Amino acid sequence: MATGQERLGAVEIRVLADLEEFREAARLQADIWGFSEFDSVPPRLFIVNKHVGGLALGAYDGGRMIGFSFAMAGRRRSGETYLHSNMTGLLPDYQNRGLGRVMKLRQREEALDYGYTMIEWTFDPLELRNAYFNIEKLGAVIRSYRPNCYGITSSKLHGSIPTDRLVAEWEIDSPRALYAIEHGRSPDGPVAREILVLAEAARSRTTNPERTLAIQTEIREQFQQAFADGLHVTGLRVTDEGGVFELSPDPKHS
Repeated sequence: MATGQERLGAVEIRVLADLEEFREAARLQADIWGFSEFDSVPPRLFIVNKHVGGLALGAYDGGRMIGFSFAMAGRRRSGETYLHSNMTGLLPDYQNRGLGRVMKLRQREEALDYGYTMIEWTFDPLELRNAYFNIEKLGAVIRSYRPNCYGITSSKLHGSIPTDRLVAEWEIDSPRALYAIEHGRSPDGPVAREILVLAEAARSRTTNPERTLAIQTEIREQFQQAFADGLHVTGLRVTDEGGVFELSPDPKHS
């Protein structure tokens, strides 16, 4: 059963429930990602989401919201239900402190209490720190690649290039997830293929978007081919060049 609150130091994580909290989460989107109002999730959608099986969490330092997550109820054609985590972010001064992990674990706790066993979300394959966190620290696996998932956005962080995304699937009560949460890395397994993503790609997004676009196009083709060949991502190894995504045969591939 979810306890209602989670803390890391002075920061408290709690479920968002009322209109003013939703308004504050909407305002934070500009400060975290630089989104315009056009690209932001509005408070009214937070309200609807609350009533249809979704979940919003807020991170508070004192009485000030310094981060939030927003997840929606999802359903596959097969009938399987899951939680789609659409946004999770923290103000810059609160990033890289371990709060992201606390928020995801709290999200997991609430999802289990709701009856979900799967949480999915999208992430940028060029952002290797986040990719490592998703795959190694949480134990998510990757089975699909979505080219230009959100279109060209107003966020400067996206660098005016296509918003290509990998889709993380986190089976939150699986042996793999429990192992990763406990040990801080995903369990070892067979590696059938590797895809290198150069570290320079994310750094050059705003200074040399043409170079970033070329790298993005190359890895898009590699990921799409690997998934078509029945592989899925189960590991990420960091090297001097960047990050090496490790792929193994996918038991769910048909």
